[in-house]
Amino acid sequence: MAHTPKWNSTDLPDQTGRTAVVTGANSGLGLATVDALARAGAHVVLAVRDPGRGEAAADTVRGARGSVEVRRLDLADLASVRAFAADWQDPLDLLINNAGVMNIPESRTKDGFETQFGTNHLGHFALTNLLLPYVTDRVVTVASGAHRLPGNRIHFDNLNLTGAYRPVTAYSQSKLANLLFTLELQRRLTAAGSPVRALAAHPGWAATNLQGADASPLRRAVMQLGNRVVAQDNRAGALPTLYAATQDLPGASYLGPDGLGEMRGAPAMVGRTAAASDPESAGRLWQASERLTGVTFPPLGGRQVSAEAAR
Repeated sequence: MAHTPKWNSTDLPDQTGRTAVVTGANSGLGLATVDALARAGAHVVLAVRDPGRGEAAADTVRGARGSVEVRRLDLADLASVRAFAADWQDPLDLLINNAGVMNIPESRTKDGFETQFGTNHLGHFALTNLLLPYVTDRVVTVASGAHRLPGNRIHFDNLNLTGAYRPVTAYSQSKLANLLFTLELQRRLTAAGSPVRALAAHPGWAATNLQGADASPLRRAVMQLGNRVVAQDNRAGALPTLYAATQDLPGASYLGPDGLGEMRGAPAMVGRTAAASDPESAGRLWQASERLTGVTFPPLGGRQVSAEAAR
């Protein structure tokens, strides 16, 4: 029987003429995503907190058919999110909400939110809604298998986990929020008659610098060992995101590796927990996020750029 090669970045369709924004793009999964899209012909904006590091990362994307540029974006500062969006005036084919922090010591964003929830969810929530009138194709949000943590839920009565902070609890809540956000965003896009699709993806276990900031020395040691023994590299970890970004998939699809435990492998449709599939929780989280950020789902009838007009 003939062997069928599994999907990888060389299978990306031509991205010439398309524009993408990738958050957290100066290393790891984000940079691998930028590199693949640019090599397929896209113009890719690295949305990064530190423009100097972003420029250094952009310099590594050599020989690509497409192009790259760097713009400042700090997802832990809503003023920065608003400034980034205010400067955007062009059609945007693809928004990839990739940036994130994981299992860090307790801290707050500039707006007073617990940092993992504020960065991983609220910052991307605000950015997406502010840019949505310009998006012509899809929004892909990077989630995690950590949303499956037993008992994981959205702590609606204490979203900042004040007095109850645990790094893993906060991270798992933020990743559950990513999936609920995708679910409700797709519902709203469909109701508005928009052709834009919202999808989510997770990388499995990918060896990146994300694990290096873990608040627990023991977890850091375990993850360093796992990075050497179990993990796939950042290019393989980016494949589910790239697949979600470029293949003809239904809205609200969730992509991840097809291997054992979804730790590694080729991109495939994967399942999610009941908590991540609950439309009531998704709607409730959306309302809370609007209240906290002051950003709402935009009217799409007039301002949204059609796919035809963008070409």
